Amino acid sequence: MTDDPPSPALLPAGLSDLLPPEAEREAALVEAMVAVFGRHGYERVKPPLLEFEDSLFAGSGAALADQTFRLMDPVSQRMMGLRADTTPQVARIAATRLARTPRPLRLSYAGQVLRVRGTQLAPARQLPQAGIELIGPDLPEADAEVAAVATEALAAIGIADPTLDITLPRLSPALLDAAGVEGEARRRLARALDRKDASAVQALVREAGAAAHVLPGLLAAAGPAEGALAALEDAALPPAARAIADNAAAVIAALRARAPGLRITLDPVEFRGFRYHTGVAFTVFGAGATGEIARGGRYLSGEESATGMTLYPDALLRAVPPAPPRPRVFLPSGADPAQAAALRARGMATVAQLSPADTPASLRCTHILDAAGMPRPLTE
Repeated sequence: MTDDPPSPALLPAGLSDLLPPEAEREAALVEAMVAVFGRHGYERVKPPLLEFEDSLFAGSGAALADQTFRLMDPVSQRMMGLRADTTPQVARIAATRLARTPRPLRLSYAGQVLRVRGTQLAPARQLPQAGIELIGPDLPEADAEVAAVATEALAAIGIADPTLDITLPRLSPALLDAAGVEGEARRRLARALDRKDASAVQALVREAGAAAHVLPGLLAAAGPAEGALAALEDAALPPAARAIADNAAAVIAALRARAPGLRITLDPVEFRGFRYHTGVAFTVFGAGATGEIARGGRYLSGEESATGMTLYPDALLRAVPPAPPRPRVFLPSGADPAQAAALRARGMATVAQLSPADTPASLRCTHILDAAGMPRPLTE
């Protein structure tokens, strides 16, 4: 035990400071992606960090209730929540403030979210997000648009060869419903599917109705989209499941038309982490990146159908090679302001000498403004 006060640098678990130059890199990544969103007609909104919990947990927000920090509003004496995801807030804005705006409604956002718990692989609890939501049309072309725009935004920051993994989180429940699998048998089969335990799935479907007998083949079909689509086409699917498979084929066809070079995989029976999705769901992986860099799919925005994609700048910061650092030019006392302004217009940072104690080294400068008004590298 010690009576020493805690270090002021100590932060709660899962929270951290982002220092130079990473903070500037992350901000630049976000703005570059948001610029792509804007060029496709997605208009930016900025919801508040806090909302009353009854509105924050409406619709798709209910899936994140256990990840939301709550506190009492001292003004209204009502409970509030600190957002754990931005998508439910955009849905609220669309349903209220923009209810009379003609559909389709294209919105974008960027900001921070806070969650009660991180995960073993991603322990951070404060996360940056940037994303788009397309609200209104329940069309394969709309799902294809958000995926294509997201991958274009990734290309703009240096993720040139991502993989789009498509899942059908409603397909397995539809097959289990048609097969009449309920109770403990359903729980065990869902767990086997969740764990990708092919032998357990094979054993369990023997006791289920005929509609479930296609599950082992669909589990094995996960991989490149063309092969998985062929397996779905050949499978004897009940009507509800067939509609899901046909919609997936239409989404992939629309994506091929918009982004012919995009690598697409399809996992027909994957459903983990897609609790509120009502159609196709997306996860994006980057070459060499650890973990997912974006996620989205179709869901209900209030009473409206919507589709969207959330990109994760913290993961992208690790995936994108660092850009060359911005040159820092030391401005000696009395330097010409016009020359300094010209350097800033060229993308350089100018750092002024405020006292004789300021030196290029102490200000971490890479260049110095010479007598001719030119930035001279300090290494020369």
